Amino acid sequence: TSAVVAAVALAAALTAGTRAWRGRGGALALLVGDDNRLSTSRSVAASWVLLLAFALLFLATELLLASSASVRTRLLDGLAPARSAALLTVFAVICAVAVLVRRVVAVRVAGQRLQKVGADRPRPADLLTDDAGRVSFADLQYVVVSTAALVFAAVALARQPGRLPDLPWGPALLLLVSTGTYLIAKYAEGGRPVIHAVVRSREPGDLDAPIRTGDDIEIRGAGFVPPGAQTPDRLARLVVRIGAVHAHVPLVPVPGGFANPTDAVLTVPVPAYVEPGRVDVSVITASGAETNRCTIDVTE
Repeated sequence: TSAVVAAVALAAALTAGTRAWRGRGGALALLVGDDNRLSTSRSVAASWVLLLAFALLFLATELLLASSASVRTRLLDGLAPARSAALLTVFAVICAVAVLVRRVVAVRVAGQRLQKVGADRPRPADLLTDDAGRVSFADLQYVVVSTAALVFAAVALARQPGRLPDLPWGPALLLLVSTGTYLIAKYAEGGRPVIHAVVRSREPGDLDAPIRTGDDIEIRGAGFVPPGAQTPDRLARLVVRIGAVHAHVPLVPVPGGFANPTDAVLTVPVPAYVEPGRVDVSVITASGAETNRCTIDVTE
């Protein structure tokens, strides 16, 4: 009876949340990050919140229906912090990481140390992949270890329903190490787009010559195509600033993608409106981040 009451109460809360945020995707809106992808840290934290909420509702119902003082005392003893120190530590760290990761990403994006391009829609695969759709080791190990620990805690709750789940320190420490690995990976991922060099592009057999208006220049560097910006509409937002002129990068399609631009090299013609002389060149990526400036000489 207590399990049914707890499940119904939890389902009612989720249903109310789904209706309240119906315009933003229902209850899943809480799990979607600012880039419109499912957040791994929020999803892991939400799974632990659901388990512990069910456990507390179950114990509250048992306490309400308790027929004797001894039963009530036993139930209250099951809520003692000393009995669930490992579980409470894990829960606190996981929730703190979910909040901290959002702050870390926001600060790094604002400082142009991380490039973020919004997704078209959330997908379940977002929990295990990076923004480019590749499997991320940090996300994968965090989800796997957390799921294993969550199953362990659920089994412990089923075997001893009169107390909070008994999570031993062994699995708890394993999950804390996994959480730390995930957090470190969030600090280390990404990077600022950078120009290493700008040279005149030429075909084999062409004579060496200075850069003139109308010539193609090859910009070499890193981070020109942020993860998740490989589609034509996103690549079309790539802009090269040459002096006071903004030049859009021509797309060169090839089977399986584009030959221009790429993450490390892009080619763009020097517009006729560029004044001869020394001009600065910089690249503005689809995420809005701008590279350092590189100076070139444009002759008539």
